[in-house]
Amino acid sequence: MHLIAVFIAFVFTSIAIGAQAASDSAADDAALLAARRLLIPVVGVTRANLRDTFDERRGATRHEAIDIAAPRGTPVVAVGDGRVAKLFKSVPGGLTVYQFDPDEKFAYYYAHLDQYAEGLAEGMILKRGDPLGYVGSTGNASPDAPHLHFAIFRLGPDRRWWTGTPTNPYPFLN
Repeated sequence: MHLIAVFIAFVFTSIAIGAQAASDSAADDAALLAARRLLIPVVGVTRANLRDTFDERRGATRHEAIDIAAPRGTPVVAVGDGRVAKLFKSVPGGLTVYQFDPDEKFAYYYAHLDQYAEGLAEGMILKRGDPLGYVGSTGNASPDAPHLHFAIFRLGPDRRWWTGTPTNPYPFLN
């Protein structure tokens, strides 16, 4: 019986340590993103125009991004410094850009673009504010509601541009 009690205590301690580590990691991520002072990626949009849609439902799934409404053709710019990891056309996102931050800890995802900025290419190093493309409604976006779907996710150790842990971008856009 004593061994069972020791085992149970070990399991609960391990869970508590794991939860604390996850909490510390999230706090570290938040501090890093806040320090980057990320731009609002749609030219002319102010903080007051943003709405936090991260936790809203889209069908059966959580949105895990924010939508930034703007007229079709409004310039979209890099939120921060980093490298264009992938230019991609998908059914849900339409014309998309995946940008890695300088440390390749985070990916910034820009979707539903009408077109890419002239000269944008994979591997290109971007500075905060560099042009990426233009607001549109490609992919599964309504043609009547052009917007930028913008997401941030923490990359895993394998640095796959298409996957990671979602992070709400809303608090970090200035």
